[in-house]
Amino acid sequence: MSIALHQHPRAHPIGEVLLAVENVSLSFGGVKALSDISFDVREHEIRAIIGPNGAGKSSMLNVLNGVYHPQKGTIRLRGKSFSDMVSHEAAAMGIARTFQNIALFKGMTVLDNILTGRNLKMRSNFLQQALWWGPARREELAHRHAVEEVIDFLEIQHIRKTPVGRLPYGLQKRVELARALAAEPTILLLDEPMAGMNLEEKQDMCRFVLDVNDHYGTTIVLIEHDMGVVMDISDRVVVLDYGRKIGDGTPDDVRANQAVIDAYLGVTH
Repeated sequence: MSIALHQHPRAHPIGEVLLAVENVSLSFGGVKALSDISFDVREHEIRAIIGPNGAGKSSMLNVLNGVYHPQKGTIRLRGKSFSDMVSHEAAAMGIARTFQNIALFKGMTVLDNILTGRNLKMRSNFLQQALWWGPARREELAHRHAVEEVIDFLEIQHIRKTPVGRLPYGLQKRVELARALAAEPTILLLDEPMAGMNLEEKQDMCRFVLDVNDHYGTTIVLIEHDMGVVMDISDRVVVLDYGRKIGDGTPDDVRANQAVIDAYLGVTH
């Protein structure tokens, strides 16, 4: 599969460093998940994190959105330093996330699932929402309008009233992406968005990831095992192996890195 990256001039050129990981180490008991990891993410870029199973990729994503707190190191967001970050604070600062294992409300419709992505933007209290009067009514209508725009963008109008649990896997993944987009994130963390998909579903998801980056200017940090996808759609790639960084650069740089080749071919282990 080949997906051309940005076939036309970018609507949002890559900018300055938006997110910086500085010497982050994370351990669980005696097991080191991450060891002295440093890399940065620039505004509007697609930044991939790759590595064999057990390399620490998902742990790194969990550090970035405040699920895990590293024992050592710092995260900088727009120059502001955090030794740790709570998940709701990360969300409030514009970091949204999808998960390797789909985390949707299976009994709720697609529309209602995506509306949950607007929770942090809701200002009316429970009583105002229950009465659906005045500012609360106007606010809900505005949120529903924003959600409908995301539904149109991701081409899921035909399933908007369908309970998520009835949908095939590939469409559930797209709904999860829609819920993350509904939060209007500055940084979108995608944990294996193409995992378990067939070729056609992967092609669709690749197109949507590129469209999100191009249309909204969203900065994307992506974990993915499919190297064809990674090399086609990423601006830069960081490579982890057993919790250590062994490569960092453009897809061409990483492709030619002997340490990366050895790790993926199993030569060094």
